[in-house]
Amino acid sequence: MEKLGIGIIGCGNISSAYLKAMAAFPILDIRGIADLNRSLAEERAAEFKVEARNVADLLADPSIELIVNLTVPKAHVTVAMQALEAGKHTYSEKPLATDFADGHKLVAMAREKGLRIGAAPDTFLGGSHQTARAIVDSGVLGTPVGGTATFMCPGHERWHPNPDFYYDVGGGPMLDMGPYYITDLVNLLGPVSKVAGFATAARKERTITSEARNGERIPVRVPTHVAGIMAFENGAVVQIGMSFDVAGHRHVPLELYGTEGTLIVPDPNHFGGQIELLKKGGAFEQTATSEPYADGNYRSIGVADMAHAIRSGRPHRANGDLALHVLEVMEAFHKAADTGTTVSISTKTERPAPLSESLVDGRIGRYRINRIRRSSTCARH
Repeated sequence: MEKLGIGIIGCGNISSAYLKAMAAFPILDIRGIADLNRSLAEERAAEFKVEARNVADLLADPSIELIVNLTVPKAHVTVAMQALEAGKHTYSEKPLATDFADGHKLVAMAREKGLRIGAAPDTFLGGSHQTARAIVDSGVLGTPVGGTATFMCPGHERWHPNPDFYYDVGGGPMLDMGPYYITDLVNLLGPVSKVAGFATAARKERTITSEARNGERIPVRVPTHVAGIMAFENGAVVQIGMSFDVAGHRHVPLELYGTEGTLIVPDPNHFGGQIELLKKGGAFEQTATSEPYADGNYRSIGVADMAHAIRSGRPHRANGDLALHVLEVMEAFHKAADTGTTVSISTKTERPAPLSESLVDGRIGRYRINRIRRSSTCARH
């Protein structure tokens, strides 16, 4: 399949993971990378043997069809709109935007121009999450009842060199980590119909402990602990907790309940991980995952899927409608917390199609539920 010219804008912390992963997908032809910090772009360019360019050059280059937007969240919409104005498809790091109104404008603009919008996370395309999807679709869980989604940690200032944006407007645990969990839940259960939620901030300042800003204090301008409930259109009710204020916990990342079974889904911030299935009356058993994209960091698999979709004319999976729906759900938790009411979700989205073709060579395959093997070490009570 003909390669797709790619331009990358934003050379921060996440760009290394993207550049490493892109090498696994022959359809992606990186034509240049850019950043407002020219020295950072040159550093990444030297590391990955690509060309450092300025933003205007990337947007004007007719050989570049898709801009991958890896800027900080506040800049996602501005950069994406510049790409659309230049006639480029665009794929952004998560979240699609820092507020629903801007995200809606962006998706509408792409539709008007006949261009595609894509957005992370794409981890739901990983082998373990696709296996979990096949298990749900098989009906073995019975009627979906509910579940839990949990990410809680002490905060990113422990390790991130510049954690300020996590605690600024447009940041916080819901917008930072919520996209992974909610996107995977939409992949597994379908769209959300309404939410309820509460949000708090335990501290007004955070102290950075990562080098080289160790000891520097930064302000907190957003809630840092969010708890809520999502009602899905299929009737399932899922509890969610996202926090930068918790020292430690023993919850699993994702757990789904049905009338006939329970499914433990691995961390949706990763592509692989152990799946466990309990059938009513039995014990938890491990489910093997032999599908591709389960062992490794495939950050950019969504870009590769989008590139193949552009070339073949099919829909891409990590698409703008999905990202906009997830953004509305995340914003609704804060609205629910502020108003003390349940908030209905206005956007509709389809569950992304199960991954059925290789994103390396485009060949069609068939995902299947793998053999379940009993493990005496994974039983839970």
